Amino acid sequence: MENLVIVDLGSNSVRMTINEIRPDKTFREVARYKEDSRISEGMGDEKELQEPAIKRTLAALRKFKTAYDSLPNLTVKAITTAAVRQASNQADFLERVKREVGLKLDVLSGDDEAYYDYLGVKNRLRVDDALMLDVGGASLELADISAGKNSNLISIPFGAVNLSEQFNLGDQVNAADFFNATIFLRKRLRDIWWLHEAQTKPLILLGGANRSLARMSRRQQQILHVEQIHGYQLTATEVFRLFSLLLRKNCAQRQQISGLEPDRADIIIGGIMPLVLLLQMLDSDRVIFSESGVREGIIHAYLNHDYN
Repeated sequence: MENLVIVDLGSNSVRMTINEIRPDKTFREVARYKEDSRISEGMGDEKELQEPAIKRTLAALRKFKTAYDSLPNLTVKAITTAAVRQASNQADFLERVKREVGLKLDVLSGDDEAYYDYLGVKNRLRVDDALMLDVGGASLELADISAGKNSNLISIPFGAVNLSEQFNLGDQVNAADFFNATIFLRKRLRDIWWLHEAQTKPLILLGGANRSLARMSRRQQQILHVEQIHGYQLTATEVFRLFSLLLRKNCAQRQQISGLEPDRADIIIGGIMPLVLLLQMLDSDRVIFSESGVREGIIHAYLNHDYN
């Protein structure tokens, strides 16, 4: 039996799954790990990865390595996304990871990231018509799914961390900053020519900020197994209510909200804003949460010999 490890270095966190590949080419996830390294923190207009963030990330990758290094019949696929994709010092960082951790990171293009997200969703959720939205730390990915097929996809270089930093959304949000962030996001989203084709479609949600909404909702409803959010649905009205709750609080108060990870409280407003605007623009009535995304998409591609 093959052990396939997927390491996913995102802009806000680094995640890893260990998967058993069976002889019939099905797979079973046997372990998952997460560290909040926030590699995109403080990149600024220069788009330069900062040393404190690099050190946190290297420490997380070394920790993960101890978990998989002794596994038999091992294959490791390591990918990284928006923050490293945009970084002016990308080459130096990749070389440092290779030298200090012994790990080769593949930098996914924005389109590749959106495509693997779509693959992960397609193979785990039975939805024929929907708009997929994955909000990461430094980018968001959209895919229009029609009749079960991906008809259009795009990656845009803003996400929970860089939006929060650019528009001062980390603590108590004032009206001027919120207005400026809204205008900025609306313009960027309206520039996507095919987005009108997703009018009234439900949104399939991926990414840590979006998942926080599901956990908050489940906590408030006192639903058991709060983390089991795959396929969970919320109405647009409930999303707006939860977003309003978050907006009324400062960062310290948001840290006390049950279901919201305290270390996500300073970026949650920037992380949820794209969803709120899309629900309004498209007149969508509900959202569906997916726990399957880019990592699962890469596994499916690997099993079909479509990922080297």
